[in-house]
Amino acid sequence: MSQFAVIGLGRFGTAAALELLRLGHDVIGLDGAAKRVNPLASKLSYAVIADATDEQALREINVTSCDAVLVAIGENLEASILSVLHLKNLGVAEIWVKAASRPHHAILSRLGVSRIIHPEEEMGIRVAQALNYPMVNQYMALGHGQYLVEIELIDRLDGTRLADLLTGCEQIKGFLVKRREAIHSPVPPDFVLQASDTLVLAGPLKLLQRIAPRLV
Repeated sequence: MSQFAVIGLGRFGTAAALELLRLGHDVIGLDGAAKRVNPLASKLSYAVIADATDEQALREINVTSCDAVLVAIGENLEASILSVLHLKNLGVAEIWVKAASRPHHAILSRLGVSRIIHPEEEMGIRVAQALNYPMVNQYMALGHGQYLVEIELIDRLDGTRLADLLTGCEQIKGFLVKRREAIHSPVPPDFVLQASDTLVLAGPLKLLQRIAPRLV
């Protein structure tokens, strides 16, 4: 179990805080508005009404003891940047920040935060991918054009060997197959797939796009 702090309890910050809590972590929530903090007071490990631009307030909630701090202030650029500067001054090493714009992103990059998040943009990309490839349940970018994709196999592919599915795209590898309660990993080329298997593939995006028509 880890401890996290979420600064800014709007919709994004609240969703992140509650999900971290559901995953079994301690979560400190901070926001300057009582109407955002009060509904979470009985849910989070600790919820406090405080000014994120006040370094002493951040010190008092002991953010340095957290494994990571998420700054989820999206609308107030000045408050977000000041909060990050104070966290840096306090010695917090792992700082994730929600960026509201490209200029905001540029400033955060100069400040050297651990990760910059664009929730609307990232969700927009995911929605577009889901519309374009409805057979893909989830995908993850690994960098350098490499992706992991999770696919629910349709009835037509029942009895198909993995090697036949990937003909001409041998750079794609079968990462795992989930079949009911069983997990098969790694997946050899002669593995026979069944309808309703969950198949996770790893490979270059261009090749994953090439095999997409075979999956519908």
